[in-house]
Amino acid sequence: MIDVHSHILPGLDDGSPDLEESIAMVRLAAETGTTDIVATPHSDLQFTFDPAIVEAKIAELSQAVEGLIRIHYGCDFHLHYENIQDALAHPYKYSIDHNGYVLVEFSELLIVKTSDGVLERMRAAGMTPIITHPERNVVLQNRIDQLGTWAASGCCLQVTAQSLLGQFGRRAKSFTEELMKRGLVHLVASDGHDLKQRPPRLDEACALVREQYGEATAKRLFTTNPAAVLAGEMLPEEETEAVRPRRRWWRLSG
Repeated sequence: MIDVHSHILPGLDDGSPDLEESIAMVRLAAETGTTDIVATPHSDLQFTFDPAIVEAKIAELSQAVEGLIRIHYGCDFHLHYENIQDALAHPYKYSIDHNGYVLVEFSELLIVKTSDGVLERMRAAGMTPIITHPERNVVLQNRIDQLGTWAASGCCLQVTAQSLLGQFGRRAKSFTEELMKRGLVHLVASDGHDLKQRPPRLDEACALVREQYGEATAKRLFTTNPAAVLAGEMLPEEETEAVRPRRRWWRLSG
């Protein structure tokens, strides 16, 4: 499995506080079946994103875990004016492995009217926005049609593994299920921040998707699509098809 969203680098944001915690997080990811993980520290009004520091932290952590897992470059990119202008001027600065896919986090307070234009400009500059955890954003929960429009225009949607398991509440879980039903989920990632509350593990969510939606869907969301993201390649065309949960006949009589 490939995890395209995590906060495993020490001391850069609200994720891992130190190298010891980072090492433990990477080991947990590897022990639960993750082979590749993208380190995506925040770039927002609170945390400054410096590519050189990110690269150095990745090298330090990779050496500390002795190649136990492949750690990739990335950023949790927040949509605000300064960030947008810088990304348009330097399209690959914030993208995963500098290959074009960018994690994009929207504000939970409002979605500005210019969002469509911003996403379009990012795509025109060579970036493919990956809208992160819309199921946890109270504003986007009420804009599923707009999410569909963004997906149809070339954006991707990434949901959090714990949302599938109900660990972010009923509303996040039900919205994730609706996104799955409409075929709007392109990637599942951990958004791991620590070892206990928000761990960097995908195995339980992958098992649930495999059980409810089938092996092909699980492989696409946890392996095939993330691999395409790392390589900067287009996602498989079948991703546009909606996926529906399998019926469980034994529940009908319960």
